[in-house]
Amino acid sequence: MRTIVLIIMLVLLAIFAMLNTNSLMFPHTLSLGFVTYREVPIGLILLIVAVVCTLVFYFWAGLTGLRAQADSAKLLRDMEALRVSLDQQEGNRFALLQSHLDERFRALEAARGGAGADVSALTGRVDALQKDMNLQLAQMDDYLKSKLG
Repeated sequence: MRTIVLIIMLVLLAIFAMLNTNSLMFPHTLSLGFVTYREVPIGLILLIVAVVCTLVFYFWAGLTGLRAQADSAKLLRDMEALRVSLDQQEGNRFALLQSHLDERFRALEAARGGAGADVSALTGRVDALQKDMNLQLAQMDDYLKSKLG
């Protein structure tokens, strides 16, 4: 969009310069305070200053856009690092929970003696739920990676 506006501005200035060539080239006296120049085309100087200002503002806007993109990329990197950290912490909590449940099931199995089949069934169910949860976490991880870049 900025490039289109720049091109339009430069084309308009070029058309203006072509239509007013005589006025732009008309000689004037130019005083800078400490020095005076005679027979200087002030219109042409003003036209050149307008083109330079247009280009300066175009590149300034481009630089501002690049800074915004850099800030956005930094934010996305920070979010990715935070997501990895949270996933790792969540994995540690699941491992602790699994070890605690295994411990409790072993204690229950030892206490019940004959009801070992029920405990084995529960252990199998917990393992299946853990696999399902790990699969869902992996899918969320893939989804976030695709969205965050």
